[in-house]
Amino acid sequence: MKVVAFNGSPRRQGNTSILIQAVFEELKKEGIETELVSLGGKAVRGCVACYGCVQNKDRRCVIEDDHINDCIQKMAEADGIILGSPVYVADVTMEIKALIDRACLVSKANGEMFRRKAGAAVIAVRRGGAVHAFDTINHFFTISQMMVVGSSYWNFANGRDIGQVLEDEEGMRTMKVLGENMAWLIKKINAK
Repeated sequence: MKVVAFNGSPRRQGNTSILIQAVFEELKKEGIETELVSLGGKAVRGCVACYGCVQNKDRRCVIEDDHINDCIQKMAEADGIILGSPVYVADVTMEIKALIDRACLVSKANGEMFRRKAGAAVIAVRRGGAVHAFDTINHFFTISQMMVVGSSYWNFANGRDIGQVLEDEEGMRTMKVLGENMAWLIKKINAK
């Protein structure tokens, strides 16, 4: 069993990464393999609505000049997917949005590739906009027929400077419970 997480923050070791690692700690305790992919600082393009993926049906986006297809492949191979983002103008970063838009259409074009996988949003926020960013990611999960993993509160923690999320006790507890719940769900999904 494996969970792949995509960090949409330009700060590779910033608050979003810290939160994802907190979820990973709980997954690893349950024997679930984890992988973190950083999107920040890498050039990615949004969907251009060409519908080439619908025509080709090869589980790939026709845009080949970035690494989104590698991400889509990792998503298809994983049992669970975490999408993490800091809040930018009350929403996710453009890197996460590009991944969501392109992966969604490729999945739909290829028989719902992510159907019944576990999905969890992780949001790092300074002050406001967390719920909207959280919703953006969860909309992707639900339209992809994924099982959305919840926690004891919405999956975000507050902090601006790197490491400040560690001071948000409730936010960190939320990540711990999220990891526990994700492990439980993945094991249920994979039970034969």
